[in-house]
Amino acid sequence: MFKKSLAAAVSLVLTTSVFAMDARYEDRAGNLTADLPQNEAEWVNPSTLVFAYTPVEDPSVYASVWSEFLEHMEEKTGKSVRFFPVQNNAAQIEAMRSGRLHIAGFNTGSTPLAVNCSGFVPFTIMAGEDGSFGYEMEIITHADSGIESVDELKGKNLAFTSQTSNSGFKAPSAILKAEYDMIPERDFNPAFSGAHDNSIIGVAHKDYDAAAVANSVLQRMLDREVVKASDIKNIYTSQTFPTTAYGLAHNLHPELQEKIKEAFFSFDWEGTKLQEEFTRNGEAKFIPITYQEHWAVIRTIDEANDVSYSCR
Repeated sequence: MFKKSLAAAVSLVLTTSVFAMDARYEDRAGNLTADLPQNEAEWVNPSTLVFAYTPVEDPSVYASVWSEFLEHMEEKTGKSVRFFPVQNNAAQIEAMRSGRLHIAGFNTGSTPLAVNCSGFVPFTIMAGEDGSFGYEMEIITHADSGIESVDELKGKNLAFTSQTSNSGFKAPSAILKAEYDMIPERDFNPAFSGAHDNSIIGVAHKDYDAAAVANSVLQRMLDREVVKASDIKNIYTSQTFPTTAYGLAHNLHPELQEKIKEAFFSFDWEGTKLQEEFTRNGEAKFIPITYQEHWAVIRTIDEANDVSYSCR
């Protein structure tokens, strides 16, 4: 379940999908993700598995955070597992599309692109002990900015992260247009920071008047004292969205796929670096999800933004 209800931020009816999957993949099951190739010769069973976490913050920090989990995956799969520090969403998507990336956590907004263009098959998400999960998009400003409401962003600089980010671009774009009739360039000056941490630091340092960010990232940065709570002021909080989707490449050998899934669901978080990092967001375990069901609201936001995916 989500931490909050999924009441629509824009007046749209949820649809199954408006995006065409790349021709190299097949969705025979009709669940909106790529199926295992019918030709067994196309199944992949590499001696070394490559894992990448969504590039929202310093990759060097997360190489350590995931180290114990990857050791656990090595035990479950019998294979070497390497952490791949990606610098941006495009590089992560291209790595899976080209076969260089086998297991990954894609951020909320880039998950549909990874599914349709890279054969990514999500199957799990981090959740709390009670099974609740999700995060909110917040629009933040500096405590001394004088901005008290979204309406007061007119004429100001608003930082987004990247165009593939849900909370860093797509959701705020849809919400600003639908709820406030505010459009980039006409009503405010958009900027792209490249990452949530860049946007948050930029607001704290007064480089941006405001920024749209994921509050899960903001909370982790506050807990690590990268920025001070006294420097940040919230002026908008969205509905709850699903967080990072974890999954694998569609063409991995089916027996290997089952071992990878078992590694996620059998991992003991207690006393690990993963627990230390993600307990800040109330997360304590991995639970099963489906892209078809749990990403419906994200596909609707994409439709509201007239997003179309180009798979090259």
